[in-house]
Amino acid sequence: MGGPFLSRNFIANCSDWNDFAKDLESSSQRMEAAKEKASSVKIRLAPMTGAVENVGYDEEEPFYYDLISACHKAGVLLGIGDGVPDCKLLYGIDAVKKVGSKAAVFIKPYPDEKIFERIEWARPVAEYCGIDIDSSNIATMRNLVHLERKTPSQLFAVKKELNSKGIPFVIKGIFLEEDVEMVKEVKPDVVFISNHGGRVETREGSTAAFLKEHSSVLKGNCGELWVDGGIRTYSHLLAASELGATSVLVGRPFASALCRAGEKGVAELFATLRGV
Repeated sequence: MGGPFLSRNFIANCSDWNDFAKDLESSSQRMEAAKEKASSVKIRLAPMTGAVENVGYDEEEPFYYDLISACHKAGVLLGIGDGVPDCKLLYGIDAVKKVGSKAAVFIKPYPDEKIFERIEWARPVAEYCGIDIDSSNIATMRNLVHLERKTPSQLFAVKKELNSKGIPFVIKGIFLEEDVEMVKEVKPDVVFISNHGGRVETREGSTAAFLKEHSSVLKGNCGELWVDGGIRTYSHLLAASELGATSVLVGRPFASALCRAGEKGVAELFATLRGV
């Protein structure tokens, strides 16, 4: 799970949360306000696929149930994504069904017909459903499948379809100035700031810094504001809450905790993120 620019975006994702957390700790008044806000910030599993390529599993399918089941038992809200081949999305959907829960489901920016097909696959488990627009900016994904840079009108059509089914619409991968302008036009139910774990090639920087710069504008054009990338501790959660995030999503650390210590490791990490 590397990234371009010698992984500088991944490094920045982590280090900027540390810097913002230290700045927050310098003010007891701000800290208390952040703790109060953080109690309502939700923690959700970020969408991940590629168990064999990225996590070290011998087979793809068992990973999804192992991770989703462990997160569900710990109290972590769920998120799943699609990948190549299609079985990766289907394994995630099946795992969510098996634990009897719902999840935020993220679909890559395929041609529209393929997106709507996947919405139907996901509908039984979809608490939210979104388009993962930043994946079109990752060379390895572009080379595997045909991904598109979606227009505001195309995204609005997806929002309309999902809302007609009672499912809130998420735009994932907001990380460019032009993305902020698109949000103003589409007004999604949820804006999800992400640089795909530091893997996008469009610009250098962290999701934390992007959230700080654009939070007020984005919150004025959506219902919820989510962020991922480098969130590892309770102090990071506090910083995210002060900057306006309503949910944080965590991926690699939950996968690592699962591989290290199974369900116990996932539960311990969730407690750490909650400051327990």
